[in-house]
Amino acid sequence: MFFGRQTELKKLDSIYESGRFECVIVHGRWRAGKTELLKEFISKSKEFIYFCAQESSQNENMENLVKCVEAFPGYTKTREMTSYSDAFEQVGAIARSGRVLFIIDDYQYLVSAHRGISAQICGLTERWLKDSNVMLLICGSSEPVMRTETLSYESPFHGVRTAHIEVLPFTFFELKRHYSAFSPFDVAVVYGVTGGIPKYINMMDPALPIEENIQRTFFDPSSAIFEEPVNILRREIRDPAFYNAVLSAIASGKTKNSEIASAVGLETSACTAYLKNLMSLGLVDKYTPVTERAGKKTVYEIRDNMFRFWYRFIPENMSLINCGMASRIWRSVAREIPVYMNKVFEDICRVWMEQQNQAGRLPVQIVEIGRWWGSDPVMKSDASIPILAYANDEHAYFGDCVWSDEPAQVGALISLSERSRLFRYPNRYLYLFSRSGFSDECIDTAKRLGANLVMFE
Repeated sequence: MFFGRQTELKKLDSIYESGRFECVIVHGRWRAGKTELLKEFISKSKEFIYFCAQESSQNENMENLVKCVEAFPGYTKTREMTSYSDAFEQVGAIARSGRVLFIIDDYQYLVSAHRGISAQICGLTERWLKDSNVMLLICGSSEPVMRTETLSYESPFHGVRTAHIEVLPFTFFELKRHYSAFSPFDVAVVYGVTGGIPKYINMMDPALPIEENIQRTFFDPSSAIFEEPVNILRREIRDPAFYNAVLSAIASGKTKNSEIASAVGLETSACTAYLKNLMSLGLVDKYTPVTERAGKKTVYEIRDNMFRFWYRFIPENMSLINCGMASRIWRSVAREIPVYMNKVFEDICRVWMEQQNQAGRLPVQIVEIGRWWGSDPVMKSDASIPILAYANDEHAYFGDCVWSDEPAQVGALISLSERSRLFRYPNRYLYLFSRSGFSDECIDTAKRLGANLVMFE
């Protein structure tokens, strides 16, 4: 089922309507829906040549490309095509009679089969396509490959590409619009375990309780998602053993380099290399308190919610899962879901703040938003603020998030107000978010403090 992606489709349509040569790079993580986006784009009465590269040899990929060119409606074979050059020449000839989309999908496989293919394709593009009305679309899933081969300043495509589109996972708010069969609470949990990836979302059945959906997808060895993270790593990395261990350590709450290294049994320098590679794959991000520069407070977190959920709960339960004990595992996991979801809820609330900022609904425009953690000199303890955004030296926003079955109590608001005083902003705007509403005392105190109470819905 295709939904959303209207911004991406409009951009592709606009580029297509230019009528001149275009080279568009489409990239994004595995399963994000790039191919489905292209299918939706070409379904609107467009003439196209679609070639999907395979994990195969250079010669077999070239032969398959030739077959795709020859399959173009109305193509008349005048001579044998025996090279990429012949194929590109014929694409240019076909385009003389009208606008043609030329799509190369799963580009990372073409690169792995022939390391010099990007330079070759760019050379052939300059020779046969640059003066035509071909719209060339290069699509791939391996972020390191796409960055190096097509997006970086040093890549052969620099100077050839005319646009690029990153296909991102869906946000919670996009899922909520399109999955009305789920309750808002269930949408949040689905987002929290799938990371907004369409392939995984479509495995969820709105007719089933959320706990049953999780059991039949994550805790069933026959499920397509059961070994997905490991399989994705194997596609990108030859020996994923330590990478799996690093991800498991982060998912269990080890966020500092030294903590991760100790848990995995690595030297800190070696762990740094693994973390760097995971960041290049788009699986891990590093964060610093929003008001500070990178340094000792830097922490690492799994970027993708599906990976975070999987590495938090699957490896330690692998034996039980293989023994068919999904319901027993769920009883244990269910107790930890509120803590897990609180982090997801914080991310949702930060996106909400960003949307409010973009729509001009906040008192002062935000310059930067993130979160903060550090020391509270008054209480002589560690402190954290899930949402901290500043506009300038005079104005800042402070937010906290409560994911609970019970209404948020006044203590949460008072604590947020006290933590906001750790910063010397004359104007402090307080936002308390809650899944289950607010107590009467909390509402009265919010009025007195001028705080904003935002109900999850």
